[in-house]
Amino acid sequence: MIRLVESMTGDHPARPVLVASNDPAALGLVRAAALGVPVAAVDHRGYKGDRAGFEAALLDPVLAAEPDIICLAGFMRVLTPAFVARFAGRMLNIHPSLLPKYPGLHTHQRALEAGDAEAGCTVHEVTPVLDDGPVLGQARVPVVPGDTVDSLAARVLIAEHRLYPAVLRRFAQGDRGRLDL
Repeated sequence: MIRLVESMTGDHPARPVLVASNDPAALGLVRAAALGVPVAAVDHRGYKGDRAGFEAALLDPVLAAEPDIICLAGFMRVLTPAFVARFAGRMLNIHPSLLPKYPGLHTHQRALEAGDAEAGCTVHEVTPVLDDGPVLGQARVPVVPGDTVDSLAARVLIAEHRLYPAVLRRFAQGDRGRLDL
């Protein structure tokens, strides 16, 4: 969760106010806590079959943090339309494919099986339809001979780490234009 800063300090117009995860063992929680960023874990497994209950529990720390923007990354839960609507126009996600190609899971395997010459990642606004929101940025990665799911995923992850902060910077400054790296 991100809050916009009114006076620019540092080199980015947004500051993290919370790192939340549905996995209490997520490494991101440890890293964020080490940097002094508040963390919250709401284990979805305790809410089997009760998505509304999970989202209600997740909302508590999110709303307490008062974020201006919510950035999803590695959050492998489908959010309900009601949850998404609450943050409409303020929630971003990064996906490891060149959307609209390969929404959902197993994106690298699907790209390799299709014989694609390139893969990549996409930052998009979150809408109620899975991996279907407006594209804010993409980074392309060549598929090279001998690529495996793991080798391709590793190169795409490097592109994700370049793309997401760049798109977030623009988004935080009010620029919703597309950025291609």
